[in-house]
Amino acid sequence: MEETKTRRGKIRLPNTPLIRDLVQFFIESELHEHGAYLVDSFIDNNAMVKDWECMTDLLLEEPGINEEVLDNKQESTLIEIMVSSVKQSATGEAPVGRASNRKITLSSKELKAIQDEKVRLTEHFISTLPPLLEKYQADSEKLANLLAVPQYFELDIYTTNRQESNLQALLDKMSYIMSVHTDREVLETCAKTLEYLCSEGSATYTRCDVARSNIIDNAVNKYKDAIDDWRNLIAGEELPNEDEIYNVTISLKVISILYASHNLNPWNLFESIFQDVEECQSKENPGRTLPNEALIYCIEACYFSISWGLYFVENQCESNNVVMVCAELRDNLVKYMAACFELTRDGPTEQIQESAYQSICDILIVFSDQLSKNENENLRSLEYKSTLDEQLILNNFVQHYVFTIKQEVVQDETRIEELHKKRNFLASFCKLIVYNIIPTKSAAGMFKHYVKCYNEYGDIIKATLGKAREINKINFALTLLLSLIAVFKELQQQSENSVISKNSHDFSDLKELAKRFALTFGFDAIKNREPVIALHRAGILFAVGDVPEDPVAAPTRLLFLEVLNEFNNKLLKQDKKVILSFLDRRISPAMPSSRAEEWQPLVLYRNSLLHGETDQAPVAKRAYARKRREHDDEYDDYEYEEDHNDV
Repeated sequence: MEETKTRRGKIRLPNTPLIRDLVQFFIESELHEHGAYLVDSFIDNNAMVKDWECMTDLLLEEPGINEEVLDNKQESTLIEIMVSSVKQSATGEAPVGRASNRKITLSSKELKAIQDEKVRLTEHFISTLPPLLEKYQADSEKLANLLAVPQYFELDIYTTNRQESNLQALLDKMSYIMSVHTDREVLETCAKTLEYLCSEGSATYTRCDVARSNIIDNAVNKYKDAIDDWRNLIAGEELPNEDEIYNVTISLKVISILYASHNLNPWNLFESIFQDVEECQSKENPGRTLPNEALIYCIEACYFSISWGLYFVENQCESNNVVMVCAELRDNLVKYMAACFELTRDGPTEQIQESAYQSICDILIVFSDQLSKNENENLRSLEYKSTLDEQLILNNFVQHYVFTIKQEVVQDETRIEELHKKRNFLASFCKLIVYNIIPTKSAAGMFKHYVKCYNEYGDIIKATLGKAREINKINFALTLLLSLIAVFKELQQQSENSVISKNSHDFSDLKELAKRFALTFGFDAIKNREPVIALHRAGILFAVGDVPEDPVAAPTRLLFLEVLNEFNNKLLKQDKKVILSFLDRRISPAMPSSRAEEWQPLVLYRNSLLHGETDQAPVAKRAYARKRREHDDEYDDYEYEEDHNDV
């Protein structure tokens, strides 16, 4: 086989034609959404996907006389394959969706092989990555991939192999990229790689930390210049031009992205950035506020500032300063949360509302009651407890943005991205329920969509149902009831004279929802006695509570007993007698018109409670008799809370 040479006479490696073919196959097949899956298919049985020298030669060396030049698409594909190979070789991790077929625990021999690969790739890319970044510094797609490579380096090799000059070349390239690029993926990858290079304890820390400080200094100075120009123009009642709008937006974008991976609090940016968040939520001077995109970066940057503030207090703050630092952090936390709740409730744009909502959910988890258990009383003071009004704002956001807004007919890719975003919003809210940061009853408005939105969110809601049941079974049962009542009231509002047709499709859906809820209690009826009884009693009170003026007319909500009937199979037979007695004390079983159609739900419900009452062996009473009396007293005085109408 005739040797192929580059333009300067270097002999191409044997895998060159194979890699060219692999690149072309990947482009033409369109079978893979990501190069990582193609690499995973070859990595255990074909060494060519780890021939990084061959790949970098193809990218860096000019083609010889008889060679075809790689076009832009081929270069991008080759870089994607190369970086995917680097990642899997250095971590041993298969792509998402492939891990189920692999061993979770690696043997010492396999770990040693991975470490050897990490050393080998580091030794190769230490010298080849800077020229690759130089060549593709104007191409965002290629840069975003290439900048991730150092995250898999064995950093000590920079010093053991005396490669400090290549480290400096890499840092210089990264500094340049952070100063001129605006693509989010490029900036984020660069910031994360810089974070890895600045790992404390590594041989590269000192040099990289200096470079990091210079990068942050440059970004902060650009922000200060841009925001000063903006505020001076606004103060002089002038309108900023396109360049000034661009400068302030991009400078805040870089600050926000750097803040996500690095602590910028020593640069004292919070007050300046929060000033714009506060002006936006106050709505006093709408003409003075920053562009919407810039405001989103302000919200993000303030969130990171507060998060880094907590990290500093927990890990680095000197004891003699902790009181003052915690007081300042608490003040920033409170005013930031107040602004975010207002922006979530009534922000100027959907994107700002979304950003504020996401920040709130994250802050509530970071500053949750785990801090109240800390030995340090100053840290305990940082716990943030949301109010009922604030919880309602979060619930309303989820109801509107996740469940109410209808999906427009758009391209599949856009539709999938939109659904993914909505699922993230819902998951953030569900975390607050699961971690008991907001009460379980706050989930009632979400649970009511379990059946209708099962295809989109069923897995998330189902997991939340299971976790909520573990927190408190009675609260969980009453939350399910609130969901059902909310749907029932919606149907009443939509129906003529508030009379729901029991044969309607919507009412059938409500009964199906109740059936699904009943399944969440499982098969252990004894374990679920109290929550199921609590659900029935509260449900009865709702169904018979709205008494009409006509003494022989049925209560207007009596049809709800048919919904409640879906939970009867979760009652023990002796408990059915308890519920029947409770029902009869609220409404007479022998009303004058008891056989009329409107009374049929009561007849059906009573018959279900009576059915099979005598043919089951009794369950040991234990201490349940005392508890039952307590529940009787409690529900004698129970009144359904009308403030849950809007769940």
